[in-house]
Amino acid sequence: MERTEKGYTKYIVDKIKKEIDKVIVEQEEMLKYCMVGLLCGGHVLLEGVPGLAKTLMVRTLAKTMNVDFKRIQFTPDLMPSDVTGTKIFNMQTREFELKKGPIFTNFLLADEINRTPPKTQAGLLEAMEEQAVTIDGQNIHLPSPYMVFATQNPLEYEGTYPLPEALLDRFLMKVLIDYPSAQAEKEVLEKYHKGFNSIDIDSTGVEPVCSGGDILSCREEIKNVQVDSSIFDYIIQIVRETRNFSSIEVGSSPRGSIALLQSAKAYAVINGRDYVIPEDIKAIAYPVLRHRISLRPELTIEGIKEDKVIESILTQIKVPR
Repeated sequence: MERTEKGYTKYIVDKIKKEIDKVIVEQEEMLKYCMVGLLCGGHVLLEGVPGLAKTLMVRTLAKTMNVDFKRIQFTPDLMPSDVTGTKIFNMQTREFELKKGPIFTNFLLADEINRTPPKTQAGLLEAMEEQAVTIDGQNIHLPSPYMVFATQNPLEYEGTYPLPEALLDRFLMKVLIDYPSAQAEKEVLEKYHKGFNSIDIDSTGVEPVCSGGDILSCREEIKNVQVDSSIFDYIIQIVRETRNFSSIEVGSSPRGSIALLQSAKAYAVINGRDYVIPEDIKAIAYPVLRHRISLRPELTIEGIKEDKVIESILTQIKVPR
């Protein structure tokens, strides 16, 4: 299928999903949101307890696209230069040479990002916003496409650092990963019983089905998705309500409105449409907004989560025809 043809993005997404299904069991929602982030050129934060295939998902996705992939295990002693790189003095040439860090890649997996202090976390800010890194005053562009997938443990876990608001806002989506169903867990056991090895993805039969250039072409198709004026109004009402809702201490910025629009366009294309409907907004409102609002302390103490508040906002706002 030609890159310029209508429906090319859906064609590519379906091919990627077919390959990932060889490895991942019952994580369709995580995959769909990861694909939305990829098609929007945004970054995705995956939150869940260890062992829920977050890292395996990203590694497999990179394999299907045949792009460069690097992983950073974030630890309390990690320094910013360990992420971005630094300049070292070459005794032979008598000059400083750039030693690039793992951030120079297409897909960066920031594993357990909330186990490192904020100073190191901040090393990702410029890269995520501008797709460039400044090292000793030199601005260096990163490869394209470029995307950060970050995993984090729930904040209740010992040894975690809350991500700064500025860094959280750089993520297009925050996706919550839950335990699999009993049937899915049985399928996982059967895979391992038959010799499945999550470390050796090559042995699973996953093959590259597209390239980074294909994804860039898909992003051009996303730009042409039709959005009615009533959808713009619907997005604005939702985001503005997060600033006025009694349960919310700090609401979403206009960046949240932009993220809703971009994500809804990608979500529509993944579902085979070239236009956005209100259901697209509802579907992506939770991952797009849950990390962009701060609840009042008394609600947090009572155990009320952001998704419950977002649900209340969506319920009270009139859905456009």
